[in-house]
Amino acid sequence: MTLIIDDKATTKAEAQARADQIRAFNAEQKILHERGLLILDDAQHRAIQTYHQQLLRSLQQQQDIDLTERARHLSLGTQIVAFLGAGAFTASVFFLFYQYWGYLNQPQQVSALITAPLLMLFAAAWIKQRDNSGYYAKLAAIISFVCFVLNLVLLGSIFNITPSPNAFAAYAVYGFLLAYLFQARLLLVAGLVTGFMFIAAKTTFWFGGLYWTALWERPENFLLSALAFFALPLFKSQDRHPGFAAIYQIISACAFFLALLLLSNWGRGSYLPWNAHLIEGMYQILGFATSAALIVFGLRRHNGQLMLLGNVFFAVFLCNKFFDWWWDWMPKSLFFLVIGLTAILALAIFNRLRKWQQQLIIASNTMEQAREVAP
Repeated sequence: MTLIIDDKATTKAEAQARADQIRAFNAEQKILHERGLLILDDAQHRAIQTYHQQLLRSLQQQQDIDLTERARHLSLGTQIVAFLGAGAFTASVFFLFYQYWGYLNQPQQVSALITAPLLMLFAAAWIKQRDNSGYYAKLAAIISFVCFVLNLVLLGSIFNITPSPNAFAAYAVYGFLLAYLFQARLLLVAGLVTGFMFIAAKTTFWFGGLYWTALWERPENFLLSALAFFALPLFKSQDRHPGFAAIYQIISACAFFLALLLLSNWGRGSYLPWNAHLIEGMYQILGFATSAALIVFGLRRHNGQLMLLGNVFFAVFLCNKFFDWWWDWMPKSLFFLVIGLTAILALAIFNRLRKWQQQLIIASNTMEQAREVAP
């Protein structure tokens, strides 16, 4: 008998969610059976178990999922080791180039720089076809990205090319390409960071009248690009790429709030032709408003990561404001006491919001059950 998997389980994340659902169902079925609330005859029980076993076996073969909690922990350890391995191989490639660089003539140097990223790209594609886990392919893709960065940096040095922000555009495009080809979230982070730097550098040159390396002197250049990348998963679904939507929003939110934090303490870095203190106050208020909005957005989307990020930056802006108000004249013990009491107040508010959300869920479930019972 050949089991056909539901077409909806087309990604590893969906397959893993289905396996977790089966495991939770079996645990709950056991509890209900012990309490006499769900009694199945032997034929029904065997049919369910056979179906689940075949389904799990097929999912594991196709998507290399974790069938037990111990396997999940081992997978997490594997991811950590793969990340460390990527860092080690990256450092190895970097120092290998510089160790033997002086022994090569110019044609050999150019050939090595062009060949290295392409070879690692082909190696990653070859490994992907033969390894369901994806760890080794991602490792090769990361090395390919590092070789590509070295390619542009050293080619510019060989031919004495003037440094340009366009290199960041090339890094971003290649990072995004590898991220989507090999489901490598670390490369998506690299693509986002270099994309932010390219946009900020170009904007600094076009509108700020400064050389592009002064991109850090105009934090406002990061705001619009951060908002655009944050909104991208809302308009372009990332369901086929597990974790990508979270990375887009988390990295973009961090870039946005760090820019606001700089502007709230350094108004002279703004394009606005106002008094620096007025600009700082405006961005402080904007920081409070947007971090609170992120908390509400995360609450509505049931996204704990965004809620946590909003909480962190709200606390950072609050502590920053407290420092401006009270640090110089208030006793240090009293200052930190105020910080602690504020944290307790925030904790009480968040617990209240949590209970309110749970009551809404219970009320919604009760109404749905009433509709099903009603004729």
